[in-house]
Amino acid sequence: MMHIGLIGGIGPGATEYYYRGIVARHRAAGTSPELTIVHADVRELGRNAANDDRVSQAKAFAHLTQRLAAAGADAVAITSMGGHFCLREFAAISPLAVHNAIPAVDAAIRQRGVRTIGILGTMTVMRTHLYGMISSANVVLPPGDALQRVHDTYIAMAEEVRVTDERRGVFFSVGRQMCDAQGAEAVMLGGTDLCLAFDGQDCGFPTIDCAAIHVEAIYRWSVGDGPASLQT
Repeated sequence: MMHIGLIGGIGPGATEYYYRGIVARHRAAGTSPELTIVHADVRELGRNAANDDRVSQAKAFAHLTQRLAAAGADAVAITSMGGHFCLREFAAISPLAVHNAIPAVDAAIRQRGVRTIGILGTMTVMRTHLYGMISSANVVLPPGDALQRVHDTYIAMAEEVRVTDERRGVFFSVGRQMCDAQGAEAVMLGGTDLCLAFDGQDCGFPTIDCAAIHVEAIYRWSVGDGPASLQT
């Protein structure tokens, strides 16, 4: 069994989602996870991502990973799609192997046979089409000022760890617009905290949830059942 270190706190709601998901998968398999979580600052991540300061964020993650290594972790995963913006820089200086969520997301899109997909998340996630690593489908963005509205709504929700009907309505209406008017066959939930808005809800369109895919990939990785391509 691999001891997994999680960089959490970005945001707290997403961290809880990852923790519950990993524990539930182990419980179903009759095993118990080896797991340690450290807390990162979502506001620091937001500033660094907005400034494309990948080096500073990578250093912050590496510092946290040193604590995970001291606790006995064998590998580390970031509980945030937004946090993947500095993944290459982080992997280069991390004292532990770093898990990359995006190949698993790309594989899931390919397996679903989706040719055009919408995307919701932070501005960086959306504009880069999830860091340029999605090769299995054409990615469409929220149109016009909806792009900024989705970003602002997402950041507020992640920082407050709270979704309101108004915030949920932004994500649902923009997602439907990408499907109805822009040809998206599904919408990628490219922000880990979107679980707060979408879990248990009928949004009216198909979704591909990056957080759920990442949780499953981390679980498989922890028990030695994950392809090497998931590692950077």
